Amino acid sequence: MTAEALPAPVLSYGRLLPVSVHFDDLDALGMLHNARYPLLVERAWTELWQEHGIRFDGDWATAGDACNVVRELVIGYEAPVTRSGAYAVHLWLERLGGTGLTYGFRFCSPDGATTYARGTRVLVRLDPATLRPAPWSETFRAAGRQLLRPAD
Repeated sequence: MTAEALPAPVLSYGRLLPVSVHFDDLDALGMLHNARYPLLVERAWTELWQEHGIRFDGDWATAGDACNVVRELVIGYEAPVTRSGAYAVHLWLERLGGTGLTYGFRFCSPDGATTYARGTRVLVRLDPATLRPAPWSETFRAAGRQLLRPAD
């Protein structure tokens, strides 16, 4: 059964996107290499934002909201991934500011029930000419509001 064929999980916030772990993602001990988690999370975010028309096509001057940089990345590993195959990344926004945001993520089983790693990442939107912080567009903010985690 593929990740696409699984029933949709019930999430109270954010999105769950399928990802694949390949044999060459595993380290010498047969576990998902620690550097692959952020890469797989990045791929899931890229797919999600592309659904909203936000993408980088090679030109920073026209990249709009895709012109952003990572300010901080925090990740904690909770259980080892010891096999290749179908997994998922649960994504949400913790904070959506004027020029920055903090998103949360969980690397998990396809149904979202088992968490292997979790973390946060802070992004800052940049003006491509000055490389200084710039405001997110209203289109981006509208899409981002749909991903905000409710206050506990």
